[in-house]
Amino acid sequence: MSTAGFNSQNGTGAGQAYANGPSQNPVALQQLPGVSYGMTHQPTYNPMQAKAPAPPGPGLYPSGPYQPVAPVSSYQPGPPLTSYPAPPGQSLLTRPPMGGPPSHTPPQSASPSPGPRMPPAHATPPPPAVSSSSYYPNPQQQQQPMAPTWQYNTAPPPMGPHSPMSAPPRGPVANHVNPAVSSTALPPPSSAAYSSAPPAHVSHSVTQPPGPGMPPTSLQGYTQPGTAPPPMNPMAPNTYQPSRAPYGPPPTGPPPTMKPTLPPTGPPMANATPPPPKADAQCGAAVNSTLPPTEPDCQEGDIECPGTVAGNGPQAPNSYNHVDNKLAGPPHPGPPGRHLGHYPSLPPGYQNTPAPHNATSPMHPAMQAATQPYTQAPRPYQQPPGGPGPAQLSPSLAAMSLQSSTPEALRVVNLLQERNLLPPNSIPAPTPCLPQDLQKINCNPEVFRSTLTSIPQTQSLLNKAKMPLGLLLHPFKDLSQLPVVTSSTIVRCRSCRTYINPFVSFLDQRRWKCNLCYRVNDVPEEFMYNPVSRSYGEPHKRPEVQNATIEFIAPSEYMLRPPQPAVYLFVLDVSHNAVETGYLNVFCQSLLDNINALPGDSRTKVGFITFDSTIHFYNLQEGLSQPQMLIVSDIEDIFLPTPDSLLVNLNECKELVQDLLKSLPNLFEKTMETQSALGSALQAAFKLLSPTGGRMSVFQTQLPNLGVGALQSREDPNQRASAKDVQHLSPATDFYKKLALDCSGQQVAVDLFLLSSRYCDLASLGCISRYSAGSVYYYPSYHHQHNPAQVECFQKDLKRYLTRKIGLEAVMRIRCTKGLSIHTFHGNFFVRSTDLLSLPNVNPDAGFAVQMSIEENLDDMQAVSFQAALLYTSSKGERRIRVHTLCLPVVNSLSDIFAGADVQAITGLLACMAVDRSATASMSDARDAMTNAAIDSLTSYRQSVLTIQQPGLLAPACLRLFPLFILALLKQKAFRTGTSTRLDDRVFAMCQLKYQPLVYAMLMIHPTLYRVDDLTDEGALNINERTIPQPRVLQLSVEKLSREGAFLMDAGTVMYLWIGRNCHPNFLTQVLGVPSYAAVPDNLYLLPELDTAESQRTRAFISWLRDQRPFFPSLHVIRDESQLKPTFMQNMIEDRTESALSYYEFLLHLQQQISK
Repeated sequence: MSTAGFNSQNGTGAGQAYANGPSQNPVALQQLPGVSYGMTHQPTYNPMQAKAPAPPGPGLYPSGPYQPVAPVSSYQPGPPLTSYPAPPGQSLLTRPPMGGPPSHTPPQSASPSPGPRMPPAHATPPPPAVSSSSYYPNPQQQQQPMAPTWQYNTAPPPMGPHSPMSAPPRGPVANHVNPAVSSTALPPPSSAAYSSAPPAHVSHSVTQPPGPGMPPTSLQGYTQPGTAPPPMNPMAPNTYQPSRAPYGPPPTGPPPTMKPTLPPTGPPMANATPPPPKADAQCGAAVNSTLPPTEPDCQEGDIECPGTVAGNGPQAPNSYNHVDNKLAGPPHPGPPGRHLGHYPSLPPGYQNTPAPHNATSPMHPAMQAATQPYTQAPRPYQQPPGGPGPAQLSPSLAAMSLQSSTPEALRVVNLLQERNLLPPNSIPAPTPCLPQDLQKINCNPEVFRSTLTSIPQTQSLLNKAKMPLGLLLHPFKDLSQLPVVTSSTIVRCRSCRTYINPFVSFLDQRRWKCNLCYRVNDVPEEFMYNPVSRSYGEPHKRPEVQNATIEFIAPSEYMLRPPQPAVYLFVLDVSHNAVETGYLNVFCQSLLDNINALPGDSRTKVGFITFDSTIHFYNLQEGLSQPQMLIVSDIEDIFLPTPDSLLVNLNECKELVQDLLKSLPNLFEKTMETQSALGSALQAAFKLLSPTGGRMSVFQTQLPNLGVGALQSREDPNQRASAKDVQHLSPATDFYKKLALDCSGQQVAVDLFLLSSRYCDLASLGCISRYSAGSVYYYPSYHHQHNPAQVECFQKDLKRYLTRKIGLEAVMRIRCTKGLSIHTFHGNFFVRSTDLLSLPNVNPDAGFAVQMSIEENLDDMQAVSFQAALLYTSSKGERRIRVHTLCLPVVNSLSDIFAGADVQAITGLLACMAVDRSATASMSDARDAMTNAAIDSLTSYRQSVLTIQQPGLLAPACLRLFPLFILALLKQKAFRTGTSTRLDDRVFAMCQLKYQPLVYAMLMIHPTLYRVDDLTDEGALNINERTIPQPRVLQLSVEKLSREGAFLMDAGTVMYLWIGRNCHPNFLTQVLGVPSYAAVPDNLYLLPELDTAESQRTRAFISWLRDQRPFFPSLHVIRDESQLKPTFMQNMIEDRTESALSYYEFLLHLQQQISK
């Protein structure tokens, strides 16, 4: 198998750029000459086409004084713009074709360590060179001279010869069950954690089976804040009560028999019901006869095929993936995806009879229910109260075209004339155009959302829309209500392993059709019993079919080893520089305060390593009177002095741990050691954690300069404000990436806390977290005395970090309806196969994104579904599977596609793509591509959707903020040029855009501005007996500021309270507690708790904003004379700066390009 799926996603060795994307589906890699990325049916741009020049000057914008813009009519397509003269000696930026490899170059994967090697990849001919600023093909404009734009929605091509990827070092196997494979090629099991995966469609699976009884839990899934929609079908009030024991098994014995009758069937259709695949393919990993005999064939199959391990543990009694094919009955013809299900009125005793091969009917099953006679019983099977059931899509969906009456989303907006585009409050996610009963149970957009809420029927239609198709996930988000099911049977599709969900079709009581691959499956006997109503014969009312987000508890027989305990290892920099910052005191005190709140059980273990030029271990064995420090000075050949007593049971040795935390700050307070052997300390920590897996928390305050992994400063402070391309965004060494891959193979995640006032090369150090599914925390200029705001931020973040829930030894797989495919992932993880993400730890603050393409036309479908399944071990030692399912309609018109565009999701996905482009190509390339994304989508709208052409820059209402968000990205710390930006600050901003869930990333892209000196209770929220004012969101422009007012800017990780020079004295005294403007302190970061209505309102509003995110944003009160005022003003996105256009100028530039 080609290693492209691994190499491209996870980066390469030898210090090349490790964009954490793109990962291809190898199916899409067989390319023809002249064909676009990963597609065999859509032509691509001509690489030599010339298109809209980007605005000139440094990066994109002129640095000289602004000159008036000529009228649109004066723009000529050929010559350079007269309104944006280039500075002397600098030509206009035009987007020349890229001479080198495409931007999504899949780098080679680093070999984690010696081990069995996979066979060399098959050579795949690379496609013709595509310009670096190209996202998507444009079949309409091949002959016109046009510069390439970004390549959306298609898999990037492979590049060059791939080096084979070696398996990680062997060690304990995670809770992963090998799938059954064909008897002729079954290799002996091994502990290697990575394996070959087939060039298969992304319908591989995530499996976990059953467990006994139903645990106490809440019935409904979560709801959006402030709302609580009732469940579709009223549940019995006695369900899931915490005090009651789990529900027992369903009633035994068969249901009453009845005369068999024919179920409804649809017209026959090719591939509507694929036969079950061979056992070896069920897990998404084909048998590879060339693998070494010790390499497990499908190690990731743990969540795909529980119960099918040949000779390995007990067989699941109700695992339907091993049922002989004849038990399922012959294939059931019917159009795939024509409906999301209909439950005909059947008596409870209806028997499961196979449909005859010749039973065909062109009617929709909903119509058949009314016309086809069924054997009636005294108690006919009733539809759920209140109309159609949740698993039913109205047959009229095909006629629900948005064009019948122009919806608000398609209202034409002239951006050059309408200034007040921002809504007064937060921007809601668009609602998919689905029947109301389905929409009520669809997945919460805060957890799972798509860039397009209406999916195009074909890839060519998607290309024409010029918008990216992708998904944004927050899979482990803290939820107030989460149904948890312990069932004797986890019902999954026998073919694609999809978990049963609200959007499947029930053909009758005994059969259901998968909404992803359309296979007809049997309903297991246990599933007929509903523990909610304690009744029999209502499978459609089970919690699994009522909730788009649900969690299953998997039983122990599906694990190759017992669930790992929670293991926490803290690796602390104690060099002179570290002691000077004072972080050690804060860390030790915070851990002492929260040591009893660490997630875990009686098996929880902790350990400590400190380092400077040597490595210090701490023997905390029970029975010692005090902790024992062990120093290893041979950092070149690191070893563990006493392997058995360095990680200790927290409950048994808590007093020794507390003694160590109290003494650590004093132990090194007089140290003069200035060197940092971080690499050796990480190697030691890896050796210590390898047997169990766990979490490694690393605290670093300077550039590592000793031993393995030593780095040298690559930043030139004189180039921070350069308008040229930014250098050194890629790692300087592959040491940290290789170590991260080793960690991932042993179920170890590394979280990095960087507290430094000097350059630390985060581009290199960050790899240790990126590829091990860890997190990066960055506190620039941290000092316990000089920067108290950072200290408060570090304290609050650390408390959240230590006490938040954690998922151990996790994997995640995303499936989608047949015809769609995933080709690129964004986030912190390791791609173990084409579609399986390895997450040694998963935390509730991590976000992910994926890019998708349409491989087969979706003509016969009214809706498609996406399912993300996350298998993890809880800190209490339970193996759990959290499943999210999203359903979206399929449309065939461009206007419907535009009406369903989610502008925030599109912006978030483009930001991830731009981060990759910056590392693999160049910063200017990424900036050009973002600008062209706005140009191309608005051009498509103008040319293909607007029926009446009119002057101005026209956009549909749903995309009215798109140009503003693109301009905000261009001015964001990650991508800005011409403004002094420290390299580590820039790299950290890029990390956040890739890793943060969308709602938090959007605040960092486009901050919100409020006026807070006149807060009132009008329109306020009442939360927990607190009154939260709701001031209006203002545009980010100086013209919205007033010297008489006070304004709060929320930029996600930081807040600024700007006080006008003539601010009303009432606000100064009642909120800030100072008599006058001149008395406002320079470094004020805390609002005094005054007993005044104004103070209470202001503090309530700020704390409410803070409570909505998991990290703690620091607050800075600033005046005109404050050092932070320039930073505050840089967030005024709509204003012109020396190096960037104003919003209005940017709109004129877009209009000029669109009008060509």
